[in-house]
Amino acid sequence: MKLYDYFRSSAAFRLRIALNLKGLAYESVAVNLVTNEQRDAGFLALNPQGLVPALATGDGELLTQSVAILEWLEEEYPEPPLLPQDALGRARVRAMVQAIACDIHPLNNLRVLRYLVNELGVSEDAKLAWYHHWIALGFAALEQQVGGECYCFGDAPSLADACLLPQMYNARRFGQDLQPYPRLQAIAAHLEQLPAFAAASPEAVAPV
Repeated sequence: MKLYDYFRSSAAFRLRIALNLKGLAYESVAVNLVTNEQRDAGFLALNPQGLVPALATGDGELLTQSVAILEWLEEEYPEPPLLPQDALGRARVRAMVQAIACDIHPLNNLRVLRYLVNELGVSEDAKLAWYHHWIALGFAALEQQVGGECYCFGDAPSLADACLLPQMYNARRFGQDLQPYPRLQAIAAHLEQLPAFAAASPEAVAPV
């Protein structure tokens, strides 16, 4: 498999975690979002959305959208499972995944922040206030939703954990006050010690 990746992309970070948890080998192909390589004609021919991550499956297929790829990995490589066995548990994990991937992350990713500044003339301070507002709103709910001390749900990593840690990483980068979220902080601290998560971190995969 080949992962079209950017080391600081939280969506790509999710996939690196899941691939590591599943023990799957992949080749990383860097797509520099800062220099707009995702808008190059060659990459757009692969993924017309011009977004990372994208995953070449190795059999001629290219998958896009991180949550769709996470679900594909779970179906194609079911061990170890990253979704609970029961339908209710799966729904709860998917709800946390979507709270991050649909409600928090899209409002704060690079292209949105650039649009606020470059097209709407928003100041850097106002941009940061925008970022902090949506993180705080989402994390306040997640703090109540998570169900374990070490993991978002149950006693093993799930897709929700693969999404939480990258979002926590980004929140720290942008100076978010995380004191109101002790449960999220505790889960993130535990996840950071796990090899699959540590090996997927931006520091571990950053270009030399």
